[in-house]
Amino acid sequence: MKVAIVGYGMAGARIARELGRRGVDVTVFGAESEAAYNRILLSSMIAGKQTEAEIALPVPPDHVELRLGEAVESVDLDAKTVGGTAFDKLVLATGAEAFVPPIPGLDPLPTGAYVLRTIEDARAILGEAANRASAIVLGGGLLGLESARGLAKRGMDVTVVHAAGHLMDRQLDPLGARVLADAYAEVGVESVVDAQTTRVLHGDDGLTLVLADGRTVTGQLLVVSCGIRPNTDLARAMGIECGRGVVIDDDCRTSHPDVYAVGDCAEHRGIPYGLVGPAWEQADVVVDRLSGVNPDAAYEGSRLVTRLKASGIELAAMGRVEGDEVVSFADPARGTYARLVIDAEGRLAGAVMLGDNPMVGRVVQLFDTGDPVPHDRRTLLMGRPGESVSVAPATPASMPDEVVVCRCNNVTKRELGDAFFAGARTPQALSDATQATTGCGTCSEDVAGLCKWLNGTADGLGRAAAQLDEVSA
Repeated sequence: MKVAIVGYGMAGARIARELGRRGVDVTVFGAESEAAYNRILLSSMIAGKQTEAEIALPVPPDHVELRLGEAVESVDLDAKTVGGTAFDKLVLATGAEAFVPPIPGLDPLPTGAYVLRTIEDARAILGEAANRASAIVLGGGLLGLESARGLAKRGMDVTVVHAAGHLMDRQLDPLGARVLADAYAEVGVESVVDAQTTRVLHGDDGLTLVLADGRTVTGQLLVVSCGIRPNTDLARAMGIECGRGVVIDDDCRTSHPDVYAVGDCAEHRGIPYGLVGPAWEQADVVVDRLSGVNPDAAYEGSRLVTRLKASGIELAAMGRVEGDEVVSFADPARGTYARLVIDAEGRLAGAVMLGDNPMVGRVVQLFDTGDPVPHDRRTLLMGRPGESVSVAPATPASMPDEVVVCRCNNVTKRELGDAFFAGARTPQALSDATQATTGCGTCSEDVAGLCKWLNGTADGLGRAAAQLDEVSA
């Protein structure tokens, strides 16, 4: 079978690599001239936490044909050819583009204004930030806040301007957002919310956002972070059904039986996720089906856990903001907030965990598994053990083998342990063997801690074996 992949972002690269490993004939087209990289970690590049080399994704086997810098504008579905290459199955992984709102002064983007979607964007922002003292981030969602923290880490005065009534309005309730805004203020990022930008002015001092209520915000650098828009142009030109994204079924198949779609360009059951976790889950389904490993593989949707990657600020948000029962605890002075949304059956339907909370792992696990929450809700809010629940494992030794350490790649403690004893003795080696840490990157410390514990365990086993040998002798 010959498979052609259009798009060499995170989803396309994963499919190319895994199909290649299974011996499938693959040709992949990438519009960017760069090799595949982890787009989720571009904000970490802005913060100076990671380099371009460190966010590069693993390459596929040598027999996979990579055609980089080659944008595909048309596909001949009747002849089954793309770019002069024949295929049996086609995968659309065309991703999404940054959405720039129709605000006067932003079309086209003026000098000093950028989006953050590609590695070229990151390079441009870093080049500009080196000579600027202040910045505005238009958009207080996940990526906007990560970008703002990264710029502040570089010593810039940063202001986030957000149209909604509170930050991260899709994931947080108002109280949680206020605690988050206070935490950001402490690290040098101010927030202006409920702020409709009516126009952008260009002046000698930089760029000025004029708000609907007459306020103005000025900065020398502007990052526009107002969401993404699925790239559906190619699919539409092919006559494939599209809504907000390319419509796919549970097989990740489009309206054409030989064409699949995954990732940011795809819309499943009316939802265009635009996140790496669902993209890779969809990619795995396509790999299993096209390689024949599991012809019945299906994607039934994702339970999303959003993690904010910002130095000094820990945030995990998941599921619904409201529900049948809501319990919460706030300690704004310490930047701590916890909120649980529990459904009528006593299961976790959503949660917000902001700040250093020892129960975040347990909360995520309950959200994933759908197990009932403990009767004493305080054990999940503040980490106080009650009589009806055992506290989340505090050490790798007590962590169950089935616990998922890397959510993006669904890598469990057992799989990391198996890779370790197969020879992967460093965090990087474990990452190479299992793909853990190559998604959003938030599990890096967990993998490193597990690796350290495994090395200690291996040393202990070695010493015990040596002692047994001495006794036997």
